[in-house]
Amino acid sequence: MATSVVDHAPASHHEPHTGIWSWITTVDHKRIGILYGVTAFIFFLLGGIEALIMRIQLMKPDNTFVSPELFNSLFTMHGTTMIFLGVMPLSAMFFNYFIPLQIGARDVAFPRLNAFSYWVFLLGGLFINFSFLINAAPNAGWFGYANLTSNQYSPGLNTDFWVLGLQILGVASMAAAINFFVTIVNMRAPGMKMLRMPMFVWMSFITQILLLLAFPVITIALVFLMMDRHFATHFFLPEGGGDPILWQHLFWIFGHPEVYILILPSFGIVSEILPVFSRKPLFGYTAMVFSGAFIAFLGFGVWSHHMFSTGMGPFADAFFSLSTMLIAVPTGVKIFNWIGTMWGGSLQLKTPMLFAIGMVAQFIVGGLSGVMHSVPPADLQQTDTYFIVAHFHYVLFGGAIFGLTAGAYYWFPKMFGRMLDDKMGKLHFWMMFLGFNITFFPMHFLGLNGMPRRVYTYPGDLNFEFWNQVQTWGSLLLGVSFLVFIYNMWKASRRPADAPADPWRGATLEWLIPSPPQEFNFADVPPVHSATPAWDLRRAGGGTLPEPQRVSGAGIHMPRPSYWPAVTAVGVLVTIGSILFTHAFSQWYFITLTGAAILIYGIYRWAYEPAF
Repeated sequence: MATSVVDHAPASHHEPHTGIWSWITTVDHKRIGILYGVTAFIFFLLGGIEALIMRIQLMKPDNTFVSPELFNSLFTMHGTTMIFLGVMPLSAMFFNYFIPLQIGARDVAFPRLNAFSYWVFLLGGLFINFSFLINAAPNAGWFGYANLTSNQYSPGLNTDFWVLGLQILGVASMAAAINFFVTIVNMRAPGMKMLRMPMFVWMSFITQILLLLAFPVITIALVFLMMDRHFATHFFLPEGGGDPILWQHLFWIFGHPEVYILILPSFGIVSEILPVFSRKPLFGYTAMVFSGAFIAFLGFGVWSHHMFSTGMGPFADAFFSLSTMLIAVPTGVKIFNWIGTMWGGSLQLKTPMLFAIGMVAQFIVGGLSGVMHSVPPADLQQTDTYFIVAHFHYVLFGGAIFGLTAGAYYWFPKMFGRMLDDKMGKLHFWMMFLGFNITFFPMHFLGLNGMPRRVYTYPGDLNFEFWNQVQTWGSLLLGVSFLVFIYNMWKASRRPADAPADPWRGATLEWLIPSPPQEFNFADVPPVHSATPAWDLRRAGGGTLPEPQRVSGAGIHMPRPSYWPAVTAVGVLVTIGSILFTHAFSQWYFITLTGAAILIYGIYRWAYEPAF
């Protein structure tokens, strides 16, 4: 058991920070994970409110609940918020908190870089949403298609907020990806070979590789667009020799791997939960690892199935059609292995298990409709209709969000030392499951009947009203389900910390230490001999494990708190955000130089600050 104190050099004696300042200066991966989770959940709720306003607008024909201009901003910001400010950072919450715990590390490889990534993410999210306060919210669609985003068709600051906000968020994503990649490669417990890593760590590792390879592409595309808008270049402008289709290629070379960046962490979470609540090991561990890697590899070769309607020609259509069909194979392997894990198991239908099963079921629906889009003639009929909206919500909400919610119920006791109410959790599941399917399944019918996506309203003689009304009521039920979740967390926070170290009889290392973990995580990490080290110790102990006790951290080095990552993040915000002022002020570059000075000074002080 991880309860003894190891002999280290004397610990540093810096004074601990308290209160809000302790959160601003923290470099503890667990606290940063909580910061990511709270911030991302608030942004997620904001994106949900944007969706509810759109659903109310579409509830009846010729509605005027919101203006066309506001509707454009709502659907642009809803997509941007849910992807870049919701699902990705919610995954980052689990990366931060549980990757070090699952691999037996005391922290991530670069604790200050970890804090820096959070502060850049927070400032980027505030920056892009600040646009609402000055009536300049992005309004050209979250794809940002050229030439809708050119100065001719998108004058004003709306698109600039989108372009610069995503560049700021990209800095946060790249910093985090480098950190977790190095952490997983270099900081695993003794005996934890690559094929002994927990499945969540494996899917997280593959996600970091995707981030490192895909985000530079969208960064280049955004730089090109920024140059077109502010510095008179013509990368996407035909009149200057540019090509609007170039934006689509660059965006979707990033955009399709981004789908797997969003869904693979949930695959990992579900692959942790199903064995624990089936009381049997994961079926086909090695096949699951290689199928995840194969999905990532193929994800870079299918981007143009988003572009069948652009007229690429028969050879390109045939290639991307076949590659899209092929990616269904490793995905099918995962689904088969999840079902095989549950088959013959002693199923414990607790709340995490219900959300995990719901994720598998709904991802199958989204995957099947995705395979339909590998056929160009079918795709030509369905593209830019509500059928596509149904498809990607079944993947990203029915898949990613249900998986992340399963992880929230599964790991909440470890994070906060309190159990969520299981009956209330099951109420949350059924409300969310019904609300989701009532909202999004009818979109298949509307899409096949010809309702275009991104429309502000529709005439009353097209027979769209009934299913839109059904969807709106479903979305309201879906929204209320999250109020149940919030109440459940609030109720748990009012109780004393009562969760045992291992409430689910888990299989991985995080269940061997107290709940919530101490700052240093492990005083002494047991050697790892398989992918289920906690089960190995339980078997060696005759089926039971003693409750781990909290121990002194004397003699254990932990990183010193620092506010310089936050200062450096402000420098990033000011430097990139200053581009907004190129048209408003002739001396705008002074703002850029000020931001660069803050950035350089923050990096300098960060680099020469004592580590411990």
